[in-house]
Amino acid sequence: MGKTFAWCIVILTFSTCYEVFVRYVLNSPTVWAFDMSVQMYGALFMMAGAYALSQDAHVRGDVIYRMLSTRKQATIDLILYILFLAPGAVALMYYGYNYAADSWAYKEVSWSSPARIQIYFFKTLIPISGALLFLQGIAEAIRCVITIRTGVWPQRLHDVQEMETMLLHEHEDMKAREERLK
Repeated sequence: MGKTFAWCIVILTFSTCYEVFVRYVLNSPTVWAFDMSVQMYGALFMMAGAYALSQDAHVRGDVIYRMLSTRKQATIDLILYILFLAPGAVALMYYGYNYAADSWAYKEVSWSSPARIQIYFFKTLIPISGALLFLQGIAEAIRCVITIRTGVWPQRLHDVQEMETMLLHEHEDMKAREERLK
């Protein structure tokens, strides 16, 4: 789902470029471009949470965390998933469902939009993103349990990564190979 919603960036880019062109070159601004960019960015942000968790891309204060053993890291992660992630995801599902249902009931439109666009479709993403985050949290908790038992993190699926992350993984792999050779 994260990769699917990543296409919102392409839509955002084209709509923004179109708006800039018609506004400054043709002197004919649109009424819909701002609203669409807000909705696309919101959809992207909501649906990227579970994907970021699956890629271990969430922000973490890991100054001390990285110095801990993998079992201790997994234990900390498991505790945090149970105490914070699961209740947060459940709250997104529960309250998000009610929020979206109310929005659908009265066919809510944006009060700040000159185009008065319908926004109940996008509010539906709130409980959906909570459900996806909860499912990914279960997967991450299982990874933690496996790591606590074995002392080794299970491999993640590889995907596009930032250069810093790629270099870090290469360095860790090199250190692991050196340790095995000793």
